[in-house]
Amino acid sequence: MMNAPVGGAKHQLLPSCSILALLAALALPMQAQAGGTRAGSTISNTASASFDTGAGTTTIDSNQVDLLVDELLDVTVDSSNPADVPTTPGATGQVLTFSVTNNGNGVENFVLSTIANAGGDNYDPVVTQIYIDNGDGVFDAGTDTLYTPGANDPELDPDESVTVFVVATTPGAVVDGNRGIVSLVAAAVTGTGAPGTSFAGQGEGGGDAVVGSTGADGTDAGAFIVSAATVTLVKSAVVTNPLGTADPIPGATITYTIVATVAGSGSVSGLAITDNIPADTSYVPGSITLGGSGLSDAVDADAGDYNGTRINVALGTVAGGQTRTVTFQTIIE
Repeated sequence: MMNAPVGGAKHQLLPSCSILALLAALALPMQAQAGGTRAGSTISNTASASFDTGAGTTTIDSNQVDLLVDELLDVTVDSSNPADVPTTPGATGQVLTFSVTNNGNGVENFVLSTIANAGGDNYDPVVTQIYIDNGDGVFDAGTDTLYTPGANDPELDPDESVTVFVVATTPGAVVDGNRGIVSLVAAAVTGTGAPGTSFAGQGEGGGDAVVGSTGADGTDAGAFIVSAATVTLVKSAVVTNPLGTADPIPGATITYTIVATVAGSGSVSGLAITDNIPADTSYVPGSITLGGSGLSDAVDADAGDYNGTRINVALGTVAGGQTRTVTFQTIIE
C-alpha cells in the first residue's frame, strides 16, 4: 500500500514535465519569426489523466486535438532613401528606393502600385516604371526586372524582403525647392482588408488566410526635392570722354559691365556671356575682363575672345548664389 502513493506521485509529475517541455520548445529562438509559426503547421496536443484504482495506478489519454495554423497576411514598406532625392526640372529616370518585407507566416505574392497625387507636396512626379532589384541594391534598368502587375508580383517567404525601385519624371514647370512625394503600396495578392478579415481555405497549407495589423497592404513615401538654378543678367555702361565729362560724344569711351547672377540651390552649366559690338562704335582691343582680370582677344586657354563683331566669355558651371562680372570697352566713332 505504501508503494501506490509513490508510484501515483510519479505519474502525476509526468504531465507537468511535458507541459514545461512544450513551453520551452515554444520559447526557442527558431519560433521568433515576424509572423510566428509557419502557416500550414499542425499544432497537436493530447491530455492524460492518472488515477488510483485501488489495485494500482492507471493512466488514460484523451483524444488528440489538431489545429492547422492559418496564414497571417502582413507586409511593411519602408523608404530606403536617407533624405529627399535631388532632381531638376524636366529630369527623367529619377529613382526612389523602397524595401518590401513579408511580415506574415507564409509564402505570399504582393502586387505593387504607386500614389503620386496624395497631396502634401508641391508637384506630382510622373511615375514611369517600377523595377524589382536583382539583389545588389543598386538600380540598373539593364539588370533589374521591370515590374508588370499580375505578371511578376514578387513572391516572398516569411521575413523575406525585396528592394523595389520607383522611376519617375520631374515636370518641367517645377521650381527650386519644390518637393514631390511618391508612395509605394504593396498589397497581398490573397487579399487585404481590416485586421482579422479571413479568407477561407486560401492560406498556405490549406488553412485560412487572416489579415494582420497592417491590413496586408503596407505603404511608405519617398520624396524628390528640386534643385534648380536661375540666371539673371544686368548690363550697365559708363561713358568717359577726352573733355573729362560723361557725355557720349565721338571719341568717348564706353565701358560696359555685365553681371550674371545665379540663384537657387542647383547650378547651371555651359554658361556664357556674348555681346555684340554696337553700331557706330569700335571695340577696344584687349579690353575684356572677367572678375577684374584681363582676358585675351584670341580663342585660347582663357575664357574670353573677340571675333571681330562680338565678345564672348565662357563661364562654365556656376552654382547658385554666385555671380560673374564681365567688362569690355568700345569707342564712339
